[in-house]
Amino acid sequence: MKRSTAILLTAYAPLTWGSTYAVTTEFLPADRPLFTGLMRALPAGLLLLVLARRLPRGEWWWKSVVLGALNIGAFFPLLFLSAYRLPGGMAAVVGSVGPLFVAGLAALLLADRPSPRTLLTGAAAALGVSLVVLKAAGALDAVGVLAAVGSTASMSTGTVLTKRWGRPDGVGPLALTAWQLTAGGLLIAPVAFLVEGAPPALDGRNIAGYVYLSLAGTAVAYWLWFRGIGHLSATQASLLGPLSPLTAAVIGWAALGQSLTAVQVAGMAIAFGATVFAQLRPRRSKRSTSGVLVAASVSASEPFSSASKNDRKVSMDLEIAEVRR
Repeated sequence: MKRSTAILLTAYAPLTWGSTYAVTTEFLPADRPLFTGLMRALPAGLLLLVLARRLPRGEWWWKSVVLGALNIGAFFPLLFLSAYRLPGGMAAVVGSVGPLFVAGLAALLLADRPSPRTLLTGAAAALGVSLVVLKAAGALDAVGVLAAVGSTASMSTGTVLTKRWGRPDGVGPLALTAWQLTAGGLLIAPVAFLVEGAPPALDGRNIAGYVYLSLAGTAVAYWLWFRGIGHLSATQASLLGPLSPLTAAVIGWAALGQSLTAVQVAGMAIAFGATVFAQLRPRRSKRSTSGVLVAASVSASEPFSSASKNDRKVSMDLEIAEVRR
């Protein structure tokens, strides 16, 4: 797959996630964040499980539970909790530093040291998102702040581990997504029933909202997201994240009649520019380029080394040099 195609398909996920706020406020029952997280994850996971027709084997049972907990089971409840308790888009601001979380974890778990370019780009994206969503508010709620930090750390860790562990031989991203969504949904279910009680009565509008979130916003979005992590670096993929609050702001302006100030428009330009810049290949000097060509010519006569031949979990054709969100 071409790199540009991988970026565009992966960007579908944060773009679609940006519509979650509008769908939640306009279509879903109020004050049921855990039930909403359950309805997003479990039906989507079961549907993809039927389509993939693959179950985990061996160590992938516990790996699927760990990834499902980090990317779905813990992330969804903490995200909704922070959104309910924090004012003025503060949860989105904390979430916008996710690429910096990922860069730090990538250095620890993937031996992928972040470049100054990556750190500056991540900081610029977080600044832009802050200008878009942050509004004046009173004292911050401690539980809400901890939940926002926890949700960001959870998703960031899940993204890095997804990159580190890859996929089992012969298993595609559809099955991997199904395992995680199903595991995450099953983890949310008992908490939702204990905290929020029985499911609410749903009308046609509520059902339409849940169908959209479960299919377009979860099943397809997470499939493309995990698929993209296999082709991009974890840092590079995470730097697509600011598209989510930017999409939410545009939908709020276009569909919900919300106004945008000059500062917000400037913030959108900064965040979007940082997101696009993060996807560009860094320029290499002629000297380093010639070195790469020499190395390539030396190794050209050697047979291709696959994962099965070199005892590595990923084959060389999937190891892209710029691997990170």
